Amino acid sequence: MRVYLDNNATTIVDPKVFAEMVPYFCQMYGNPNSLHEFGSESHPALRKAMDQLYAGINASDEDDIVITSCATESNNWVIKSIYNDYILNGDKDHIITSEVEHPAVGASCKFLESLGVKVTYLPVNSDGVIDVEDLKNAITDTTALVSIMWANNETGMLFPIEEIGAICKERGVLFHTDAVQAIGKVPVDVKKVYVDFLSFSAHKFHGPKGIGALYIRNGQPLSPFFHGGEHMGGRRSGTLNVASIVGMGRAMELAVEALDFEKSNVRRLRDKLEDALLEIPEMMVIGTKEQRVPNTILVSVKGIEGEAMLWDLNQSGIGASTGSACASEALESNPVMEAIGAEADLAHTALRLSLSRFTTEEEIDFAIDVIQKAVIRLRAISSTYAYAPEWHVSKL
Repeated sequence: MRVYLDNNATTIVDPKVFAEMVPYFCQMYGNPNSLHEFGSESHPALRKAMDQLYAGINASDEDDIVITSCATESNNWVIKSIYNDYILNGDKDHIITSEVEHPAVGASCKFLESLGVKVTYLPVNSDGVIDVEDLKNAITDTTALVSIMWANNETGMLFPIEEIGAICKERGVLFHTDAVQAIGKVPVDVKKVYVDFLSFSAHKFHGPKGIGALYIRNGQPLSPFFHGGEHMGGRRSGTLNVASIVGMGRAMELAVEALDFEKSNVRRLRDKLEDALLEIPEMMVIGTKEQRVPNTILVSVKGIEGEAMLWDLNQSGIGASTGSACASEALESNPVMEAIGAEADLAHTALRLSLSRFTTEEEIDFAIDVIQKAVIRLRAISSTYAYAPEWHVSKL
């Protein structure tokens, strides 16, 4: 059996999404900006897809949803264009983010620091979530942007996004959220939550890779990241990827339709897996179930390096991770574990398991059995666990 439990890294393309994309590769393949019929025949599908995206996050007609290549591009665009528009060419000099953002946000802020921008990295509590009082205290008259994720990609913890938006609106500060790990897992409503910019990526909710978007509230000015054409109303140059846009629109529609299923069945399977893991001695899960998206577990397996656990799971046909796939080649300690104050040895023991609506009960049962056996094997050869005194709670 092969079991995929790395859905926070990417997801399978829903077969319904793939079927909708197929005609735009070899049948209706014209450039949609061309004036002839080969170009214009894809326009109805593009309009439908954009309507699906607007409906999926409850955006207004006055708002913009600009197609990008991915959320990494969307995040970079917001942060670096805010620098260009409000810091380099304005009277602002400060950005606020958190210690546990995706590398696309964190690295962009580090880059701006090298250019002289002041960046405040808000700390997180033991559950990996910021305190809104810290945000209130951090905002100054020269703060140009607050960028805080909707849901964390490693822990699945939900941030108090509605409160953050209200604070930013009251203080007159632009607010950006990376909603990549929220869409398709919890309701995302930009009428209910005040955000100026929101990033998302199709491949995290069963759409194709290489396509994403940036929501921009009510025509908010933002200098283009790419130049060279008048695509997307002049906001983002580049020939439109019709097949992928069609796929992203359909994936968004299906993801919203499946929210109740996520809340019930996916959460039930996640909880079943989590409860089984917590029966193993000295396992620690980050964050409460109630404050997490329904599909995610970040667990610390005491005495076992995360990479060693991944090797064992991979040998048995299970795909998991130690954290963000965008930083997985670094083989460093998990940054979220470090941010919550975990000891150095525990920060290397993180294992992230993330389900999807395609995960089955049989797969979870298989994963529980494999993980239990892997823990026994790896702890038996662990230099930090196997030789504990007899009186130690591990009983080894």
